[in-house]
Amino acid sequence: MTDLKLHEGRLKIGGLELEVIHKGSGQPMLLLHGGGGPLQPGSVIDQLAERFEVIAPTHPGFGNTARPAHITKVDDLSYLYLDLLDQYDLQDVILVGFSIGGWTAVEIAVKNSSRLSRLMMVGAVGIKQGDRETRDFPDMFAIPPDELAALAFHDPAKAQIDFSTLSDEQLTAFARNRESLALYAWEPYLHNPKLKQRLHRIQIPTNVCCGASDGLVSPAYSEGYAGLIAGATFDTIAEAGHAPQMEQPQRFVDWVLSKTT
Repeated sequence: MTDLKLHEGRLKIGGLELEVIHKGSGQPMLLLHGGGGPLQPGSVIDQLAERFEVIAPTHPGFGNTARPAHITKVDDLSYLYLDLLDQYDLQDVILVGFSIGGWTAVEIAVKNSSRLSRLMMVGAVGIKQGDRETRDFPDMFAIPPDELAALAFHDPAKAQIDFSTLSDEQLTAFARNRESLALYAWEPYLHNPKLKQRLHRIQIPTNVCCGASDGLVSPAYSEGYAGLIAGATFDTIAEAGHAPQMEQPQRFVDWVLSKTT
């Protein structure tokens, strides 16, 4: 296992400390979470850690990771994680990104993929596919919670949160997650206008998947994304929405293993 010099579950990149889950051994796998917040222990991380050395950081501004003033865009996140790869001399890394984390992963891969062996995108956003008058995604910040749950989940009941049961710390983290998502993703909405023209720079094996019932990032969008990356594959995960790693964890892990082992 790579020595990340963790202190109380945190690693340092330059002058910034990130919360991180680090477990398992084998080929390194960097997991970049989506806008809903960091993956939790006991999730697919544990299953993946049986085969890989999993490194799952919390983006600045999410959870309990501070966000310095100079980190305001997904582009900034990509450079942060490139620094992580360099600082800890990680090689042959499988880079997995969910939603906005998938966008971040693509930004990393178009800049420098020399330390990467594979890119895996799950419900990734980041490019504009429709014309300027057509939305690629619904406005998640304007949609009522019930409608948002119906779009994001195959089974909307799984999206229900009883806020009365959450601690003050959990409520604060939930609010910070939404605030940070808006900061990174709002303008322009969920994409970098220049990224589409840079996808030709991705020269590593790439796998794209999404939940078959994803109403936030449609299967058609994900399939179109895959079609713009040389050699990329595309799959859907049945009975899952925008977060197949949550709704269908075993099917998600099986998909990862089918591409990597």
